[in-house]
Amino acid sequence: MSPPSTADCIINHNKASPDLQAASSLLDAGDKSDSAINLLLNTRLFTKSTDDDIEPIPLKWDSKSSHYKQRGPVVCNFYKKGTTQHNSIGAHSGCYSVYHGLAVAAKQLNPNFHPSFENTDPQFSIPYNKNWTDGESIVSIDPFGHLAIPENFPELAENVDIRPSIAITKAVLQLPDIQSLVKEGKLPVDGKIVLNKEGDVAISKIALDSVWYLPGIAKRFGISEEELRVNLFKDTNNMYPELITRPDIKTFLPPIGGSTVYIFGDPSYLSDSTKDLALRVHDSCTGSDVFASNICTCRPYLIFGIQEAILQAQKPNGVGMCVYFQKEGRSLGEITKYLVYNARKKYGDTADKYFLRTECIAGVRDMRFQQLMPDVLKWLGVERIHKMLSMSNMKYDAIIDAGITIDERIPIPDNMIPGDSNVEIDAKIHSGYFTTGSVKTKSELEKTQGKEWM
Repeated sequence: MSPPSTADCIINHNKASPDLQAASSLLDAGDKSDSAINLLLNTRLFTKSTDDDIEPIPLKWDSKSSHYKQRGPVVCNFYKKGTTQHNSIGAHSGCYSVYHGLAVAAKQLNPNFHPSFENTDPQFSIPYNKNWTDGESIVSIDPFGHLAIPENFPELAENVDIRPSIAITKAVLQLPDIQSLVKEGKLPVDGKIVLNKEGDVAISKIALDSVWYLPGIAKRFGISEEELRVNLFKDTNNMYPELITRPDIKTFLPPIGGSTVYIFGDPSYLSDSTKDLALRVHDSCTGSDVFASNICTCRPYLIFGIQEAILQAQKPNGVGMCVYFQKEGRSLGEITKYLVYNARKKYGDTADKYFLRTECIAGVRDMRFQQLMPDVLKWLGVERIHKMLSMSNMKYDAIIDAGITIDERIPIPDNMIPGDSNVEIDAKIHSGYFTTGSVKTKSELEKTQGKEWM
C-alpha cells in the first residue's frame, strides 16, 4: 500500500479514532507501514457535502413556525450517529468545549457520557415572537436553545446528542455596592425586588451560548457567506474544516464567551411595549467589574445600571434588565488590554492618544461587533427601551437599527467616574459617545492625562 498524500489524509473519512497522535507520530518518524496508514485513514477529520453517508437532521432557521419541532434542534457533535447526522459545526459550551476534550483525554470524563436534563426546566417562560423564526432578526443565538433537550426530541435523541444552549433560572444577588445603597436609603426595601434591609435582590436570569446562523451573520456585516466561512476557517487556524467542506450546514457554534441576562421584576413585562424598561448592556471587564480597577468606568456604570434597573422595576409599570456579554477588553482579550495599559502609561496617557494605543497593538480599536448585540433583545421581544443606561454610540445605533426605540439615554453620573478614567471617558465622548455635557476639543484632550503608576 502506498502512503497517502497530505490531501488524502485531510479528505479521507474516519469511522473511529483510536489514536490520531500515534498515527501522526508514526508517519512523521518515517513509518509507512500499513498499520500506521490505516490508523490515520480511520480518523475521520470531517465530513463533506458529497459524502454518501451524510443525512443531517433538518434545521430550518426561518421556519416561521412557533413550534420547536418544526424548526429542528441544533446538533453539532459526533455522538452515536452524529457523525453523519449533525447539522451544525463546532461544539457546545463555547470556549469551555476545549475543557470537555481535556477531561476526556485525562480520563476524567467518559466520552460516551450522556447527560440527564431531568428537572432542569426553565423557571419562567419566554414567549415566542416572530423574530425567532424570520431568519434575520436573530442570527447569533438559538431562539429555541432552552428547549433543546432529549425529552423534547425523543425520536432523535436515541441517535444523536441534543443539548441546550440557553438556561433559564432565578437567583438572589448580594452585591456590596447595592447593599450599601439600601442601607443609605437610596434603594427602598419592597420585599419583592429588594427583599430585605440587608440588600438582597431577587432576579431572574438567563445564560446564552453563541449559535451563529452563518447566512444571517454574513448579511448583518454586508459580506458574502463564503467570505465569512473562509475567514473564520483561516483565523481559527483551520480548526473547523467543515466551514469549507459543508456549505449545506448553515449553523456554527463558535468557541467564544456567551452572555447573561439579569432581569429585575416581571420578565413578561419585557415584551410589553407599554411597560417601562431600564436597560444596561454591559461588556465584561474583569479588572473593573470584579476587582474595581480605577482606570475605566466599567464597574461604576454597571452598578449604576443595576441601581436604575431596580428602581425602575419597583415602579408599578416598570422592569429592569442588565445584559452582560463576555467580551473582555472590547473582545480583544485581557492580554491586549494590559499591553495597552502599559503603552498608555509609557507614552504619557493622554486622551487624544487613547484609541491610538489600542490600534497600535491590536490593529483595531474595538472588536465587540455590537451589530449582533440586539439579538438577545429581539429574542426577549423588547420593542421599546424607556431608559438606556449606556453612552455607547455603537450600542445605540445597533439597537435603533434593529427596530427598537429608545426614549432616553442616561450617561454615568460625574461623581461615579473613577479618578484615573477621565482619559477613557473624555476620549470616548469625543469619538461619539453620548453626553449631556460638553465635548472636549482635540487640544483639550491633549491636556486630559491619566495618573502615573506608583
